[in-house]
Amino acid sequence: MTPHAVTVTLNPAIDQTVRLDRLQPGHVHRARSARDDAGGKGINVAACLADWGVATAATGVLGADNDGSFRLLFEQRGIADHCLRAPGQTRTNIKLVEDGGDETTDINLPGLQLDADQLDAVSAQLAPLLAPGVPVALSGSLPAGLPETAWARLQAQAAAAGARVLLDTSGPALAAALNTQAGALPYAVKPNRHELEAWTGSALPERADLLAAAHALVNRGIALVVVSMGADGALFVDAHGALVARPPRLARGSTVGAGDAMVAGLAASLLVPRFELAACARLATAFSMSRLESGDQRQLDPAQVRRWADDVLIEPLA
Repeated sequence: MTPHAVTVTLNPAIDQTVRLDRLQPGHVHRARSARDDAGGKGINVAACLADWGVATAATGVLGADNDGSFRLLFEQRGIADHCLRAPGQTRTNIKLVEDGGDETTDINLPGLQLDADQLDAVSAQLAPLLAPGVPVALSGSLPAGLPETAWARLQAQAAAAGARVLLDTSGPALAAALNTQAGALPYAVKPNRHELEAWTGSALPERADLLAAAHALVNRGIALVVVSMGADGALFVDAHGALVARPPRLARGSTVGAGDAMVAGLAASLLVPRFELAACARLATAFSMSRLESGDQRQLDPAQVRRWADDVLIEPLA
């Protein structure tokens, strides 16, 4: 079956969430609980899309020695597993969460080291999954051993097949992907303020500065630019307009996966016959809220998303 959406994760992780009464550097801690979940930005996007009912294929590279949590996730959510297995272990990302707190302390361990042959293999695995109009989420950091142009290469491959690439990465990988020729650019990007500042090389302290930078990307040929602004919501910009979307209230719980859920909401919006920027902003914001409030379940509630989408606050910008 041809998937309705595809995700690619080159640097996945097993998220080990450790809950503490209080985090005190330099002290011994006794954890209240700990759990492991299959993670990585593209894996999270695939899970949210599957929860929404979208036939989704996940590809990328997993460590062959500890892929059990990923196999379980794919089976439980009905995600088509097209991931390659490489010798070794998928990295672990440790997330320290204080009970009653809103912040998460992340400790990201080193991942697999890949090479050009494995990137070629991912490209070959991706090729039959591509089709005109299919949203393809390229998400996360690049593992050691791959060039900073790796996302740009897969992005160009998907664009040449008529697929619509949603890119969510940072640093040199983002810069390389945005500095390609017009026909190979992503369809959509979702940087946060700091990632956009790194790309422009200048501070963007005001909303007007972020809006100008987003318009510059749209003028270069990117159809949709979404800038995460934390508690201030998200800025959505396309060739026809711009707006800020805010949740009707701050969601409870750890922020882990909220940005990935928003990418999934963007992908889901592209599957609607008539795309509208405000409807996209409502859906993507509701995806993020539902993912946040699911806690350790790390799942989207479609009925909840539909209810909350109507309550998202939309501020049109001139």
